[in-house]
Amino acid sequence: MSGFAAEERSSGETKYKGVRRRRWGKWVSEIRVPGSQERLWLGSYSTPEAAAIAHDLAFYCLRRPSSLTALNFPSMLPPYVSPNMSPKSIQRAASDAGMAVDAAHMIRQETRATENVTVPWDNEHHSSCGSWEKQGEPLSISVDDYLYF
Repeated sequence: MSGFAAEERSSGETKYKGVRRRRWGKWVSEIRVPGSQERLWLGSYSTPEAAAIAHDLAFYCLRRPSSLTALNFPSMLPPYVSPNMSPKSIQRAASDAGMAVDAAHMIRQETRATENVTVPWDNEHHSSCGSWEKQGEPLSISVDDYLYF
């Protein structure tokens, strides 16, 4: 994660600006609306990067910083971001951006999981049962593999 504006905790966990981790592992982000006590909930995400992107978008729209160095990922701001958006529009855009990052992360994980998977049967003998192997190691599949938290 080098090159990103992140702080290291004593436990070695990466902490992005505006992002915190719930006890059960989800990453969340929220931001205060300037000039009010109102908090804008930006969402709950599977990855800290997704929560950080959501925070960056909202921070940019609400605070209009003169420099992008205050952002976690300055190069990741979408082109449609406008500083003249309403708080609800900012909330929606930030949530969409964070969910897109989470979705891309899940796709990358699934792609890695299916790489180098060999099917134990050939085209002549189709079978509905068999063991799957990944580079000679049997794959263990459980119900937990299909649950997304």
